[in-house]
Parts: sequence; C-alpha cells; structure tokens
Amino acid sequence: MLFYLFEYLQEINFPGAGMFHYISFRSATSVILALFIATIIGKKMITMLKKHQIGDEIRDIGVEWHNNKKGTPTMGGIIIIISTIIPVLLFARLSNIYIILMLVTTLWLGTIGFIDDYIKVFKKNKKGLAGRFKIIGQITLGLIVGITLYFSDDAKVRIKLPLTDETTLVSDNEFLLLNKENQQDADSIQQMSNNGKRHETADVKAPITNVPFFKNSQINYSWFVSFLGENAKKWGWLVFILVAIFIITAVSNAANLTDGQDGLVTGVSSIIGVTLGIFAYLSGHIVYSDYLNIMYIPFSQELVVFISAFIGALVGFLWYNSNPAQVFMGDTGSLPIGGIIAVLALLIRIELLLPILCGVFLVETVSVIIQTNYFKFTRKRFGAGKRVFLCAPLHHHYEKKGYAEPKIVVRFWIVSIILAVITILTLKVR
Repeated sequence: MLFYLFEYLQEINFPGAGMFHYISFRSATSVILALFIATIIGKKMITMLKKHQIGDEIRDIGVEWHNNKKGTPTMGGIIIIISTIIPVLLFARLSNIYIILMLVTTLWLGTIGFIDDYIKVFKKNKKGLAGRFKIIGQITLGLIVGITLYFSDDAKVRIKLPLTDETTLVSDNEFLLLNKENQQDADSIQQMSNNGKRHETADVKAPITNVPFFKNSQINYSWFVSFLGENAKKWGWLVFILVAIFIITAVSNAANLTDGQDGLVTGVSSIIGVTLGIFAYLSGHIVYSDYLNIMYIPFSQELVVFISAFIGALVGFLWYNSNPAQVFMGDTGSLPIGGIIAVLALLIRIELLLPILCGVFLVETVSVIIQTNYFKFTRKRFGAGKRVFLCAPLHHHYEKKGYAEPKIVVRFWIVSIILAVITILTLKVR
C-alpha cells in the first residue's frame, strides 16, 4: 500500500519518493519490519497461548528430555504468517500476479494448518485434520497456482527467438538502458547479445522451466505428452499443473515432517529462503539472467520483497523457537512454510533444483517412507515388523542415538548451507 502512496508522491515530485521503486530498498525495509513484528508480537502471542493453555502434546519417542517440552505453546506459525504478510502489504506491488499467488499460498496453507492445530489442541484429537482434507487443500492450491501461471497474461517468461540474418542490431547504450533495478517497465521485446549479434526475445506463456547444470537448456512439459503429436502443445499445460500439485504437496508435507526439533525447520527454511531470493532477483534482472543463461521472468523481482519479509519473519520467530523453544510453530507454520518454498520455486522456474536445495526436507521424508514401508513389509513377511532407523523422521534417529538436540539442529543447518551453496553454484556450472 505504501508503494502506491510513494508512487503518487513521486508523480508530484516529492523529494525521496523515488526510492520506493528500488527493489533493494523495499526488500531491506521488509526484512527489518518483519523481524521487528515477529519479535514484538511473538512475546505477546506466547503469553496469550500460555494463558489459554494452548500447549503441544509431545510425541513419546523414548527420549527423556522430550518430556520437558510438554505443554509448550503451539500454533506459533501465526507469528510467521502475520510478520510476513504485513510488510508485503506495505511494501510490495500488490497488483503483481506473483505477489498475489504468494499471499494466497500463505493464507491458504496457513488456514489448513490452523484447522489441524485447532482440532489437536481444542478437540483433543491427536490426529488433527484428516489427511485426505489436507491433501485436497494442497491439490486445490496446486491447481490455482498451475492454472494461473499458465493462463494469466501477467505470468510470462522471456525466450530467445532463433537468430537470423535479419536480426536487428541495437547499440550497447540502448541495451544498457535495460540494466536498471526497476525492470518492470522493460519492453516485452528486447535484444540480447550473442556472438556479435542480438537475439530477439519474446514474452510467452509456456509450461517451461530451467534445467540445472546445462547451458541454455529449458524443458517444456509438453514434451511429456509428445505422443499426442500436434496436440502435445495444446495439452502440455496439464502436465505442468500436475507437476505444480506434486511439488506443493510434497514440499509442504516434507516441511511438516521435518518440524520436530527446536529451530530445525525455522533455520533450514531461512537458508532456503535466502537462496530463493537470490534466484528471484537474478531471474527478474534482464542483464544478469542473460549472463547466467537462465530464463528471464518479467516482474519476478517483486518476489524479493516477499522473500525478504518471509526470511525476517522466520528469523524473528527463531528468537523464541531456538532451543529451548518457548513456542512451537505447529502445522499453522510448517505447512505454509513448505508451500511458500514450493510455490516460489515454481514461480521462478527452478523447481528441478528443489531436491538439492531442500535436501534436508527430502532426506527426512525419505526416512519416514523407508521406515514405514520396511516395517509393513517385514511384518507381512516375517510376522514381526522391523525398523531401519531407531526412529523416524531422521532427526529423531539421532536423538535416540544420544546426540543433543542443539547439535543435531545446527548440523542440519550446516548441511542446508552446503546444499544452498551447491544450488547457487549450478548457475556457473551452466
């Protein structure tokens, strides 16, 4: 909202109003405000949750110190949601289709998580919201995101057109005029440098994404239905939507499974958020995206404002969530955190990098899948179920082995940093 106020002030030549057009200024302000809001309302929220005895029922995994956590206030994800949304509403361009999708994602999955926590806490039902309703909600969100990305005129990607002898040349000065921090007003057709000539480019709606490790390589999801011949292009969007549904469901549930130790999901998600912010900035910058051979996505730099608020909210929540935790995020926090990461990756077309970037989430999820299926298999085969891990998800396995919880959490953070660096390095590997 402040963005539009300062836009008006700039029109009447109010001194300093133009700074609101800079992504860097609005992003920095968002992260500071989100951090401030989280730390301020966090204390009040914890007091309120304690007053109403909204405490968590701790899963008994046979570790003595886990019993000390019983009754710790939960549903703290509300702190993250509020601290993210307020700066975005103030500093982001709210007409931006990507910002709209991120706000919908946050509120949608936040509501599902809140209902789940409400049933657990107030209805005394440890199972919470039935799994099928969670899945339905995640699938619905995937449909919203996938359909919007494919059919909205505001959600386009810029592709290079084939180089021909008739390609129009432009001067370096004309090209450098595009290298501004505010790229939103750039023309839809630009010229890019290549061996002395300039590639003409066009903004298109297409189900394509960046392929990591390979230079100038994108994959069109229509390829997966190439057996349809000429109709492949017509129905390729269905594959894209299915991919969106799968990624949103998988990552949001993976974040939920990883949420089992003080500060674990909060810290890991902060690291992932910083990485996504770097990619969003580069993808929305016409010069950097061309230099790094990644897809230029007009208007996507606005996502940096959202990501900054998201990171600030997570770090502010970590103030109270670090060991020993004064508050747990519950599903109110873990589901939207995973959803935000998944949708952000889809918007900037780097979803194929998620197995690397979200490696901690992936390993935690795989450990549960292995444990569950191996137990069922051995019980059916031998009459008694056996386990691969002492306990699943994986962080509980290390707890059972006697590792201190803070050590496990910090080591998972270190692994996340390594994976984030590898993810960023894929830009140069291209």
